Amino acid sequence: MDEQVKIGRATIVHADCFAWLAGLPPDTWHAVVTDPPYGVKEYDADQLEKRANGKGGIWRIPPSFDGHIRAPLPRFTALNGKERARLRQFFFEWGQLVCRALRPGGHVFIATNAFIGQLLYDALVDGGLEFRGEIIRLVRTLRGGDRPKNAEDEFPGVSSMPKGCYEPWGLFRKPMGALKVSDCLRQFQTGGLRRYADGPFEDVIPSERTPQREREMADHPSIKPQSFLRRIVFAALPLGEGVIADPFMGSGSTIAACEAVGVQSIGVERHREYFDLARAAIPRLRALETDADELVGVGLRLF
Repeated sequence: MDEQVKIGRATIVHADCFAWLAGLPPDTWHAVVTDPPYGVKEYDADQLEKRANGKGGIWRIPPSFDGHIRAPLPRFTALNGKERARLRQFFFEWGQLVCRALRPGGHVFIATNAFIGQLLYDALVDGGLEFRGEIIRLVRTLRGGDRPKNAEDEFPGVSSMPKGCYEPWGLFRKPMGALKVSDCLRQFQTGGLRRYADGPFEDVIPSERTPQREREMADHPSIKPQSFLRRIVFAALPLGEGVIADPFMGSGSTIAACEAVGVQSIGVERHREYFDLARAAIPRLRALETDADELVGVGLRLF
């Protein structure tokens, strides 16, 4: 039986998101904000064990730099044709389920990377969602820029890929049918994006790397910074009301951002270790102050 825990306005669920989504009534959620595991193999038990042991597998284990140990990154260039097809089918089916769960006009913000983004976007569109653009998180990702593997000395002036300086987030919307945005806002509280007090939400967001203090609270390889996530969850509910879902909750950073901004949320996580981590980390991440707080109205609400 799925376990559910309430934390403030949030509900977190220990469950497989596919099975859980299939049981939801249609037109339930107002928005989705998520950073998925990509459903191929990077979070399979054998690959997690290789990462923990420094063996790599699909995970690239970067060398230390200036005394700092850099976090492992999944090597999506290592995926073969069969795995890419499996990845596409995963997101096609997931997109269908999410499209059903969302209210008309509800938005999906989904983290990806430049290498796999095209495949992801095509799958979600085929699953029924409308592509609405990209949110560009400007950040030095540490991905790419490496010399040819096992030939670094032979080709010292060559990189196999450009060094990543941004992280793309796909932006999608459930079709509104014949409704206008104003109709959707009145009927479903969806259809648009929430503006800041001083202007519209923008699709390029300068961002820090996830601070060490946040990593210490929530030790997850893909944790995003609160300063970025609070901007995203603020924009996701155009009227500031409704429910934001994260079907791949991980360590709970998106749910913590929703709590900080003061909106309802629900997070689903199938790995028990990460579910327990999120349960402990969400209140701690929520209480942090960030440089985005004034922009999204976080203040006395935190305490």
